[in-house]
Amino acid sequence: MSTQAPETRVSFARRVSALKDSAHRIRMHALDMGETQGQGYIGQALGVADILAVVYKDVLNHRPDEPEWPQRDRFLLSIGHYAIALYAALAEAGVLDAGELATYGSDDSRLPMSGMASYTPGMEISGGSLGHGLGVATGMALGLRHQGSDAHVYNLLSDGELDEGSTWEAALACAHHGLDNVTALVDVNALQADGPTKGVLRTEPVTAKWEAFGWHAIRVDGNDVEALVAAFDSLREHRGSPAVLICDTRIGCGVPMLETREKAHFMRVEEHEWQLARDQLTQRHRAGSGSDRANTQGK
Repeated sequence: MSTQAPETRVSFARRVSALKDSAHRIRMHALDMGETQGQGYIGQALGVADILAVVYKDVLNHRPDEPEWPQRDRFLLSIGHYAIALYAALAEAGVLDAGELATYGSDDSRLPMSGMASYTPGMEISGGSLGHGLGVATGMALGLRHQGSDAHVYNLLSDGELDEGSTWEAALACAHHGLDNVTALVDVNALQADGPTKGVLRTEPVTAKWEAFGWHAIRVDGNDVEALVAAFDSLREHRGSPAVLICDTRIGCGVPMLETREKAHFMRVEEHEWQLARDQLTQRHRAGSGSDRANTQGK
């Protein structure tokens, strides 16, 4: 039986419901951007939308109208091809104007298809070749510590990046220096450009490996907003070592016809399918929101 007071449980339920709405808008933004190109990393964007909603609306200490605020928490996207997802989250957070998303991938846009820090407000590093984000996060966290800053560094990386030796070198260094101002977020969607992750290079048991490298590790369903909120609440209390939140996600989450698409790493979507995708996403979200309201009222 829960020991939380009724008002605390209701507050938590409302918080989760609002974050689900935020994740829905992030997914809609991603679909709209994807339609401008007709293809792209749509599956990953739909998969990490819940993580990004919780991070940007419930976790990060930042100022949307002042992206360079010195005391901000840093969010590093080392998987540069996930930029479409981050642009959607930045628009939802108020860092970008949602109208600018229509320029995604076009000439002279501030929103290139791969993330570039020199172009986009709120984009902390330029992604591209995988395996560099955690090393940058480690150096950044050390610098913030020397400055006496309370800012935290979050690094979103993919399970494919765990194939890279540089990721594990950074993990060793981060733990060696006791950088508890670093949290790694691993998107485990089990798919890479060359095929299923377990067939390219087996990385399991992922949690045990991070723990062996000296990290505090939690694993959750990355498409379960309630589980994500609870995990981040727990991580706020952790001290003494870096932490990693391992998130199992589904490619195309929220759009059934894309969840089952065979070639899903770089997804091609037919012209007539974009509206179908939006309709399926809206239907799925409304069905979930109805249960959320019932649960909130019943508590």
